[in-house]
Amino acid sequence: MSDQKTILDQMRNAQIQDTYIHPADLAWVPFPGAPGIDMKVLRVSSESGTWTVLFQCAAGSGFPRHMHLGAGEYLMISGEMEVRGGVKAGGITAVAGDYGYEPSGMIHDWTNFVTDAVFLFTNHGPIQFMDDDDNIVGVLDWQGILAIDASAPAPV
Repeated sequence: MSDQKTILDQMRNAQIQDTYIHPADLAWVPFPGAPGIDMKVLRVSSESGTWTVLFQCAAGSGFPRHMHLGAGEYLMISGEMEVRGGVKAGGITAVAGDYGYEPSGMIHDWTNFVTDAVFLFTNHGPIQFMDDDDNIVGVLDWQGILAIDASAPAPV
């Protein structure tokens, strides 16, 4: 590659930013409304509303009833997660190494963690939390994720 090409590439790249994170250097932050679940924010996009986090979930913890207003994707790193009651109830049981895709509009009742678990999660939009009568009790979008992250202790 020519020196001129290298300089042009450097000029273009200086106008944008790639992301490289050392998750081990980030503090775990409690996820509101879900005792026993903590997260590390890896990326938030104001352009698309997409957010990526690493979740750490204690055995017996879970996410309350919610609907995905944007598609979600996850990769189980360790542990076991039951979605819609797990496979025994006609839902999904995800274990280490499993990947899942949750389309926009998907509703999940209690999503629970049978064992301690860690998973990577990307959501392509907000999540709407609801009570058992489908009343909206909260909406979590990219701005909410940034606000939660701002409450985290400074990196080690």
